[in-house]
Amino acid sequence: MVAAGCTVPTFAPNGSSQAGPVTSSGAPTTNGTADWQPCPDVPKDLVGQTAPGMTYDCAEVSVPRDWNDQNNGEKYAISMIRIRSSKQSGRIGSLLLNPGGPGGSGVDLSVYLSFGEAFNGLPTEITNKFDIIGFDPRGVGRSDPIKCIAPDDQDASFAAPPDPQSQAEFDELVALNKKIAGDCGAKYGDQLPLFSTEQAAHDMDALRQAVGDDKLSYLGFSYGTLLGATYAQLYPKNVRALVLDGAVDPKENFVEGSETQAKGFERAFTNFTTWCKATPDKCPIAADARKAVTDALAAAATKPVPGSDGRQATPGWIFVAVISSLYTESSWAKLADAVAELKQGNPKGVFTLADQYAERKPDGTYSNLFDANLAVNCADTDDAPTIDEVRKLQGEWRQKYPLFGAALAVGMLPCAVWPGERDPYPAGAAAGAPPIVVVGTTGDPATPYENTADLASMLGVGHVLTWEGEGHTAYPSTPCIVKAVDGYLIDLKVPQAGLRCPAK
Repeated sequence: MVAAGCTVPTFAPNGSSQAGPVTSSGAPTTNGTADWQPCPDVPKDLVGQTAPGMTYDCAEVSVPRDWNDQNNGEKYAISMIRIRSSKQSGRIGSLLLNPGGPGGSGVDLSVYLSFGEAFNGLPTEITNKFDIIGFDPRGVGRSDPIKCIAPDDQDASFAAPPDPQSQAEFDELVALNKKIAGDCGAKYGDQLPLFSTEQAAHDMDALRQAVGDDKLSYLGFSYGTLLGATYAQLYPKNVRALVLDGAVDPKENFVEGSETQAKGFERAFTNFTTWCKATPDKCPIAADARKAVTDALAAAATKPVPGSDGRQATPGWIFVAVISSLYTESSWAKLADAVAELKQGNPKGVFTLADQYAERKPDGTYSNLFDANLAVNCADTDDAPTIDEVRKLQGEWRQKYPLFGAALAVGMLPCAVWPGERDPYPAGAAAGAPPIVVVGTTGDPATPYENTADLASMLGVGHVLTWEGEGHTAYPSTPCIVKAVDGYLIDLKVPQAGLRCPAK
């Protein structure tokens, strides 16, 4: 489960800042079918306030549970939020957002991004021209969420050894995954394949119609690139503009995709260790950061440090903290501090990083990010390896990718034992679609840069935009990326061929 949650990292604004009064924007209404109702409580619950000059309205769209059998009457409710700026003029339409995962909440992401550039949010040029539409895909967040993993089982899964070397340890992890899969199968049964990416892509076209747009404008991060690419294949004539940031390569099979991630995380961790050596004043483990982390993992295997909430800082939790920290370069210093503090007997930093990634709440409960993540990933996968094949790859990848290889191999176990039928997504050209911008980050751990050109090529209408930076996804990290993406979304101006934006 560990490295599967490829959501774009977002940060809520500081609640101490004072928001001004929010008034009706007076923007033109749409002709869609959505029944919008004011919902300022959503940003207030998430952040503690609304963004200055922004209005928030929510709606639900009813969609068939199974787009291949629309007459059976069964429905899912897809939740959306519409965010409008009081400065909006010359409205182009709606911009749908997806943060990835699968399992990430687009409603939450859009709220965070509505606070603008000061908080690494959406530029005013975008909010002045588009209604921002965040949606939770089927089974996620507020959209008939799938919830079938007990909190104790999630704790056990994250705490488990990332590289269980003894057969007994490995068998224990297999048993845990079988229990989780069995619980989900018992609760959802025939619904499990309906959480697939292809089904969710059909939902997106229903959302497009509900907001009143003739063509779809979309910004998808990480797994959201797969969702967007699937939409482009199914509805190429309905695309206005798609930005796919942090590309997933649909042509890779399940094993290839997992190995690509292992390679990406290994490279990102090496970049972290290089940063440590170059900035020892910011990295207390700078002498040999890789050794410090591997030593921490080894020590935790025999004597894990107890936390204040009763958990032990096992190798599993430390590994999740490492994964979490590699999603943004700004978290590198937090990882270095956490490892240094752990050696002194304080695991707080490790648990803070790990819980942020796992969406674990202080009371020990979880969001449904990883329930949905498993359901979607496994519904999409009809080529998962067997348990014995996972065990074999674990040893092989340990040699190739010392810190991440074995863990990414073991991470395929859930789909190896997952019940239910599968519904894999298409992997082909978006014939008839307009140009699509595919953005890649050279240091991306979770969706490695090599995927960028592969996705653009597969679509046939893809144009690569490169950020020579670190962390997961690029927009809106630097002025160069912002200028290129905004020019495309607003004016449909495709970035110049081969454009590479510098890290800063």
